[in-house]
Amino acid sequence: MGLEENFDIIKIFFLTTVAFVITIFWTPVLSHFLYKYKLGKKIRKESETPIYSQLHRAKSGTPTMGGIIIWLTVFFMALLFYVLSKIIDIDFIKKLNFLTRPQTLLPLGALMASALIGLFDDLLNIRGVGTSGGGLRIRYKLFFYILIAIFGAYWFYFKLDWTTIHVPFMGNFDIGIWYIPIFIFIIVATAFSVNETDGLDGLAGGTLLSAFGAFGAIAFAQGKFELATFCGVIIGALLAFMWFNINPARFFMGDTGSMSLGVTLGIVAMLTNSALLLPVIGFILVLESGSVIIQIVSKKVFKKKVFLSAPLHHHFEARGWPEPKIVMRFWIIAGVTAVIGVILFLIDK
Repeated sequence: MGLEENFDIIKIFFLTTVAFVITIFWTPVLSHFLYKYKLGKKIRKESETPIYSQLHRAKSGTPTMGGIIIWLTVFFMALLFYVLSKIIDIDFIKKLNFLTRPQTLLPLGALMASALIGLFDDLLNIRGVGTSGGGLRIRYKLFFYILIAIFGAYWFYFKLDWTTIHVPFMGNFDIGIWYIPIFIFIIVATAFSVNETDGLDGLAGGTLLSAFGAFGAIAFAQGKFELATFCGVIIGALLAFMWFNINPARFFMGDTGSMSLGVTLGIVAMLTNSALLLPVIGFILVLESGSVIIQIVSKKVFKKKVFLSAPLHHHFEARGWPEPKIVMRFWIIAGVTAVIGVILFLIDK
Protein backbone atom coordinates (compact mmCIF):
# COMPACT_ATOMS: atom_id res chain seq x y z
CA MET A 1 0.00 0.00 0.00
CA GLY A 2 1.28 3.47 -0.91
CA LEU A 3 1.10 6.81 0.83
CA GLU A 4 -2.35 7.55 -0.58
CA GLU A 5 -3.86 4.33 0.76
CA ASN A 6 -2.24 4.78 4.16
CA PHE A 7 -2.91 8.50 4.47
CA ASP A 8 -5.85 8.20 6.87
CA ILE A 9 -3.71 6.21 9.31
CA ILE A 10 -0.79 8.61 8.88
CA LYS A 11 -3.11 11.57 9.44
CA ILE A 12 -4.47 10.18 12.71
CA PHE A 13 -1.07 9.39 14.20
CA PHE A 14 0.53 12.56 12.87
CA LEU A 15 -2.12 14.87 14.34
CA THR A 16 -2.18 12.88 17.60
CA THR A 17 1.56 13.50 17.88
CA VAL A 18 1.18 17.19 16.98
CA ALA A 19 -1.48 17.55 19.69
CA PHE A 20 0.86 15.97 22.23
CA VAL A 21 3.78 18.23 21.29
CA ILE A 22 1.69 21.43 21.28
CA THR A 23 0.15 20.60 24.65
CA ILE A 24 3.50 19.69 26.23
CA PHE A 25 5.02 22.99 25.13
CA TRP A 26 2.26 25.33 26.27
CA THR A 27 1.31 23.54 29.50
CA PRO A 28 4.10 25.22 31.55
CA VAL A 29 2.63 28.60 30.56
CA LEU A 30 -0.79 27.61 31.92
CA SER A 31 0.80 26.03 35.00
CA HIS A 32 2.69 29.24 35.76
CA PHE A 33 -0.53 31.26 35.38
CA LEU A 34 -2.52 28.94 37.67
CA TYR A 35 0.13 29.04 40.40
CA LYS A 36 0.80 32.78 40.05
CA TYR A 37 -2.85 33.68 40.62
CA LYS A 38 -3.41 30.91 43.19
CA LEU A 39 -6.24 29.28 41.26
CA GLY A 40 -6.33 26.31 43.60
CA LYS A 41 -9.06 23.81 44.42
CA LYS A 42 -10.95 24.07 47.70
CA ILE A 43 -11.32 20.83 49.66
CA ARG A 44 -14.69 20.41 51.38
CA LYS A 45 -15.09 20.82 55.13
CA GLU A 46 -14.46 17.75 57.30
CA SER A 47 -17.89 18.14 58.87
CA GLU A 48 -19.46 17.37 55.47
CA THR A 49 -17.10 14.75 54.02
CA PRO A 50 -14.86 13.65 56.91
CA ILE A 51 -13.03 10.74 55.24
CA TYR A 52 -12.52 12.46 51.87
CA SER A 53 -11.39 15.72 53.49
CA GLN A 54 -8.84 13.96 55.69
CA LEU A 55 -7.44 11.96 52.79
CA HIS A 56 -7.13 15.00 50.50
CA ARG A 57 -6.31 17.80 52.95
CA ALA A 58 -2.76 18.04 51.57
CA LYS A 59 -4.13 18.67 48.05
CA SER A 60 -5.99 21.82 49.03
CA GLY A 61 -4.71 24.73 46.97
CA THR A 62 -3.42 22.60 44.09
CA PRO A 63 -4.40 24.45 40.91
CA THR A 64 -7.45 23.18 39.07
CA MET A 65 -8.75 23.95 35.56
CA GLY A 66 -5.93 21.94 33.98
CA GLY A 67 -8.47 20.57 31.52
CA ILE A 68 -8.12 23.87 29.67
CA ILE A 69 -4.96 22.56 27.99
CA ILE A 70 -6.89 19.63 26.52
CA TRP A 71 -9.94 21.31 25.01
CA LEU A 72 -8.08 24.46 23.97
CA THR A 73 -5.48 22.39 22.10
CA VAL A 74 -8.21 20.39 20.34
CA PHE A 75 -10.05 23.59 19.38
CA PHE A 76 -6.84 25.28 18.23
CA MET A 77 -5.85 22.35 16.02
CA ALA A 78 -9.32 21.94 14.52
CA LEU A 79 -9.45 25.64 13.67
CA LEU A 80 -5.82 25.81 12.49
CA PHE A 81 -6.01 22.96 9.99
CA TYR A 82 -9.45 24.04 8.80
CA VAL A 83 -8.15 27.54 8.01
CA LEU A 84 -4.93 26.20 6.46
CA SER A 85 -6.95 23.89 4.21
CA LYS A 86 -8.85 26.93 2.91
CA ILE A 87 -5.91 29.25 2.29
CA ILE A 88 -3.12 26.87 1.21
CA ASP A 89 -3.64 25.02 -2.05
CA ILE A 90 -1.56 21.98 -1.16
CA ASP A 91 -3.26 18.58 -1.19
CA PHE A 92 -1.40 17.31 1.90
CA ILE A 93 -2.45 20.35 3.95
CA LYS A 94 -6.04 20.13 2.75
CA LYS A 95 -6.27 16.50 3.81
CA LEU A 96 -5.11 17.31 7.36
CA ASN A 97 -8.35 19.17 8.02
CA PHE A 98 -10.59 17.07 10.29
CA LEU A 99 -13.35 19.59 10.98
CA THR A 100 -16.45 18.43 9.07
CA ARG A 101 -20.15 18.99 9.62
CA PRO A 102 -21.25 15.32 9.60
CA GLN A 103 -18.52 13.98 11.91
CA THR A 104 -16.72 16.49 14.11
CA LEU A 105 -18.53 19.84 14.21
CA LEU A 106 -21.03 18.70 16.85
CA PRO A 107 -18.58 16.98 19.22
CA LEU A 108 -16.20 19.96 18.96
CA GLY A 109 -19.01 22.43 19.67
CA ALA A 110 -20.24 20.34 22.60
CA LEU A 111 -16.68 20.08 23.93
CA MET A 112 -16.30 23.85 23.91
CA ALA A 113 -19.75 24.66 25.36
CA SER A 114 -19.46 22.17 28.22
CA ALA A 115 -15.85 23.21 28.87
CA LEU A 116 -16.91 26.84 29.38
CA ILE A 117 -19.64 25.81 31.83
CA GLY A 118 -17.10 23.67 33.68
CA LEU A 119 -14.64 26.56 33.69
CA PHE A 120 -17.25 28.78 35.34
CA ASP A 121 -17.93 26.07 37.91
CA ASP A 122 -14.20 25.72 38.65
CA LEU A 123 -13.87 29.48 39.14
CA LEU A 124 -16.73 29.42 41.66
CA ASN A 125 -14.95 26.62 43.52
CA ILE A 126 -11.69 28.58 43.58
CA ARG A 127 -13.46 31.67 44.93
CA GLY A 128 -15.33 29.60 47.52
CA VAL A 129 -18.71 30.44 46.02
CA GLY A 130 -21.60 28.00 45.81
CA THR A 131 -22.65 24.87 47.67
CA SER A 132 -20.26 24.56 50.63
CA GLY A 133 -17.84 26.67 48.62
CA GLY A 134 -17.78 23.94 45.99
CA GLY A 135 -19.12 25.66 42.89
CA LEU A 136 -22.44 25.29 41.13
CA ARG A 137 -25.24 23.41 42.85
CA ILE A 138 -25.86 20.00 41.34
CA ARG A 139 -29.28 21.04 40.04
CA TYR A 140 -27.76 23.93 38.08
CA LYS A 141 -24.98 21.74 36.67
CA LEU A 142 -27.58 19.19 35.64
CA PHE A 143 -29.68 21.91 34.00
CA PHE A 144 -26.81 23.29 31.91
CA TYR A 145 -25.55 19.91 30.73
CA ILE A 146 -29.06 18.76 29.91
CA LEU A 147 -29.37 21.87 27.72
CA ILE A 148 -26.21 20.86 25.84
CA ALA A 149 -27.53 17.32 25.50
CA ILE A 150 -30.89 18.63 24.22
CA PHE A 151 -29.10 20.61 21.51
CA GLY A 152 -27.11 17.50 20.57
CA ALA A 153 -30.30 15.42 20.46
CA TYR A 154 -31.92 18.07 18.26
CA TRP A 155 -28.94 17.98 15.91
CA PHE A 156 -29.03 14.20 15.61
CA TYR A 157 -32.80 13.87 15.29
CA PHE A 158 -33.67 16.83 13.07
CA LYS A 159 -30.40 17.62 11.23
CA LEU A 160 -28.93 14.16 10.77
CA ASP A 161 -32.27 12.27 10.76
CA TRP A 162 -31.02 9.70 13.25
CA THR A 163 -33.76 7.64 14.89
CA THR A 164 -32.08 4.24 15.11
CA ILE A 165 -29.99 2.75 17.86
CA HIS A 166 -27.78 -0.28 17.38
CA VAL A 167 -28.11 -3.14 19.84
CA PRO A 168 -25.01 -5.35 19.64
CA PHE A 169 -25.68 -8.76 18.05
CA MET A 170 -29.35 -7.87 17.52
CA GLY A 171 -29.21 -5.12 14.91
CA ASN A 172 -30.60 -1.62 14.44
CA PHE A 173 -33.91 -0.55 15.92
CA ASP A 174 -35.85 2.53 14.89
CA ILE A 175 -37.03 4.10 18.14
CA GLY A 176 -38.45 7.29 16.67
CA ILE A 177 -38.88 10.20 19.07
CA TRP A 178 -37.54 8.08 21.94
CA TYR A 179 -34.09 8.68 20.45
CA ILE A 180 -34.10 12.17 22.00
CA PRO A 181 -34.52 11.23 25.72
CA ILE A 182 -32.14 8.28 25.33
CA PHE A 183 -29.53 10.57 23.74
CA ILE A 184 -29.91 13.10 26.56
CA PHE A 185 -29.56 10.40 29.23
CA ILE A 186 -26.41 8.93 27.67
CA ILE A 187 -24.68 12.30 27.31
CA VAL A 188 -25.51 13.55 30.81
CA ALA A 189 -24.78 10.19 32.47
CA THR A 190 -21.39 9.94 30.75
CA ALA A 191 -20.46 13.51 31.69
CA PHE A 192 -21.25 13.04 35.37
CA SER A 193 -19.60 9.60 35.44
CA VAL A 194 -16.33 11.07 34.17
CA ASN A 195 -16.67 13.86 36.72
CA GLU A 196 -17.07 11.31 39.53
CA THR A 197 -14.00 9.42 38.27
CA ASP A 198 -11.87 12.58 38.38
CA GLY A 199 -10.89 12.21 42.03
CA LEU A 200 -7.33 10.88 42.06
CA ASP A 201 -4.21 12.05 40.23
CA GLY A 202 -4.33 10.72 36.68
CA LEU A 203 -7.39 8.51 37.17
CA ALA A 204 -9.85 10.24 34.84
CA GLY A 205 -7.14 10.96 32.28
CA GLY A 206 -6.04 7.33 31.98
CA THR A 207 -9.62 6.07 31.86
CA LEU A 208 -10.52 8.55 29.12
CA LEU A 209 -7.42 7.60 27.12
CA SER A 210 -8.64 4.02 26.88
CA ALA A 211 -12.21 5.06 26.09
CA PHE A 212 -11.32 7.56 23.35
CA GLY A 213 -8.81 5.07 21.94
CA ALA A 214 -11.53 2.42 21.69
CA PHE A 215 -14.07 4.72 20.05
CA GLY A 216 -11.37 6.09 17.76
CA ALA A 217 -10.71 2.52 16.59
CA ILE A 218 -14.45 1.93 16.13
CA ALA A 219 -14.82 5.17 14.14
CA PHE A 220 -11.88 4.17 11.94
CA ALA A 221 -13.39 0.73 11.30
CA GLN A 222 -16.61 2.47 10.23
CA GLY A 223 -14.75 4.71 7.78
CA LYS A 224 -15.36 7.81 9.91
CA PHE A 225 -11.76 8.95 9.56
CA GLU A 226 -12.32 12.58 10.64
CA LEU A 227 -14.00 11.41 13.84
CA ALA A 228 -11.16 8.94 14.45
CA THR A 229 -8.70 11.81 13.97
CA PHE A 230 -10.69 13.95 16.40
CA CYS A 231 -10.39 11.18 19.00
CA GLY A 232 -6.67 10.95 18.24
CA VAL A 233 -6.15 14.68 18.82
CA ILE A 234 -7.96 14.40 22.18
CA ILE A 235 -5.71 11.44 23.06
CA GLY A 236 -2.56 13.39 22.19
CA ALA A 237 -3.63 16.32 24.36
CA LEU A 238 -4.68 13.94 27.16
CA LEU A 239 -1.28 12.22 27.11
CA ALA A 240 0.49 15.55 27.53
CA PHE A 241 -1.93 16.54 30.30
CA MET A 242 -1.17 13.30 32.14
CA TRP A 243 2.55 14.04 32.01
CA PHE A 244 1.80 16.76 34.55
CA ASN A 245 -1.22 15.15 36.22
CA ILE A 246 0.23 11.85 37.44
CA ASN A 247 0.86 11.62 41.18
CA PRO A 248 1.74 14.05 42.63
CA ALA A 249 -0.36 16.17 40.29
CA ARG A 250 0.97 19.54 39.17
CA PHE A 251 -2.68 20.54 38.68
CA PHE A 252 -6.11 18.93 38.46
CA MET A 253 -8.34 18.47 35.42
CA GLY A 254 -11.30 20.27 37.00
CA ASP A 255 -14.87 20.32 35.74
CA THR A 256 -13.73 22.21 32.65
CA GLY A 257 -11.94 19.04 31.62
CA SER A 258 -13.91 16.15 33.09
CA MET A 259 -17.42 17.33 32.22
CA SER A 260 -16.51 18.47 28.71
CA LEU A 261 -14.64 15.27 27.88
CA GLY A 262 -17.51 13.22 29.32
CA VAL A 263 -20.03 15.04 27.12
CA THR A 264 -17.76 14.58 24.10
CA LEU A 265 -17.22 10.88 24.80
CA GLY A 266 -20.98 10.35 24.92
CA ILE A 267 -21.49 12.16 21.61
CA VAL A 268 -18.69 10.17 19.94
CA ALA A 269 -20.40 6.99 21.16
CA MET A 270 -23.66 8.16 19.58
CA LEU A 271 -21.97 9.21 16.32
CA THR A 272 -20.54 5.70 15.96
CA ASN A 273 -23.95 4.24 16.91
CA SER A 274 -22.19 2.13 19.53
CA ALA A 275 -23.47 3.77 22.69
CA LEU A 276 -24.57 0.43 24.12
CA LEU A 277 -20.90 -0.60 24.17
CA LEU A 278 -20.14 2.45 26.32
CA PRO A 279 -20.83 0.60 29.63
CA VAL A 280 -18.23 -1.98 28.56
CA ILE A 281 -15.62 0.42 27.16
CA GLY A 282 -16.19 2.84 30.05
CA PHE A 283 -16.62 0.13 32.70
CA ILE A 284 -14.64 2.13 35.27
CA LEU A 285 -16.99 5.07 34.72
CA VAL A 286 -19.96 2.79 35.43
CA LEU A 287 -18.31 1.47 38.60
CA GLU A 288 -17.55 4.96 39.86
CA SER A 289 -20.96 6.51 39.22
CA GLY A 290 -22.71 3.30 40.31
CA SER A 291 -20.92 3.37 43.66
CA VAL A 292 -22.15 6.94 44.23
CA ILE A 293 -25.74 6.01 43.41
CA ILE A 294 -25.60 2.94 45.68
CA GLN A 295 -24.13 5.02 48.51
CA ILE A 296 -26.78 7.73 48.23
CA VAL A 297 -29.70 5.26 48.05
CA SER A 298 -28.36 3.21 50.95
CA LYS A 299 -27.92 6.29 53.16
CA LYS A 300 -31.37 7.62 52.30
CA VAL A 301 -33.27 4.34 52.62
CA PHE A 302 -31.29 2.24 55.10
CA LYS A 303 -29.46 5.05 56.96
CA LYS A 304 -26.13 3.29 56.49
CA LYS A 305 -23.19 3.42 54.11
CA VAL A 306 -22.15 0.62 51.78
CA PHE A 307 -18.72 2.15 51.09
CA LEU A 308 -16.40 3.92 53.52
CA SER A 309 -16.43 6.79 51.05
CA ALA A 310 -17.77 7.22 47.53
CA PRO A 311 -16.94 7.18 44.62
CA LEU A 312 -15.29 3.76 44.70
CA HIS A 313 -11.70 5.01 44.45
CA HIS A 314 -12.14 6.88 47.75
CA HIS A 315 -13.37 3.66 49.38
CA PHE A 316 -10.08 1.96 48.50
CA GLU A 317 -8.18 5.04 49.70
CA ALA A 318 -9.99 4.85 53.04
CA ARG A 319 -9.01 1.17 53.29
CA GLY A 320 -5.37 2.19 53.07
CA TRP A 321 -4.54 1.57 49.42
CA PRO A 322 -1.86 3.99 48.12
CA GLU A 323 -3.25 6.41 45.53
CA PRO A 324 -0.90 5.32 42.68
CA LYS A 325 -1.89 1.66 43.22
CA ILE A 326 -5.60 2.48 42.91
CA VAL A 327 -5.05 4.60 39.80
CA MET A 328 -2.85 2.09 37.99
CA ARG A 329 -5.15 -0.83 38.74
CA PHE A 330 -8.11 1.16 37.48
CA TRP A 331 -6.08 2.03 34.36
CA ILE A 332 -5.47 -1.67 33.75
CA ILE A 333 -9.18 -2.45 34.08
CA ALA A 334 -10.05 0.48 31.80
CA GLY A 335 -7.59 -0.71 29.16
CA VAL A 336 -8.84 -4.30 29.25
CA THR A 337 -12.53 -3.35 29.06
CA ALA A 338 -11.82 -0.90 26.22
CA VAL A 339 -10.21 -3.71 24.23
CA ILE A 340 -13.13 -6.02 25.04
CA GLY A 341 -15.51 -3.33 23.76
CA VAL A 342 -13.62 -3.07 20.46
CA ILE A 343 -13.56 -6.87 20.12
CA LEU A 344 -17.32 -7.02 20.68
CA PHE A 345 -17.80 -4.31 18.04
CA LEU A 346 -15.67 -6.17 15.50
CA ILE A 347 -17.41 -9.51 16.13
CA ASP A 348 -20.78 -7.79 15.79
CA LYS A 349 -19.64 -5.98 12.63
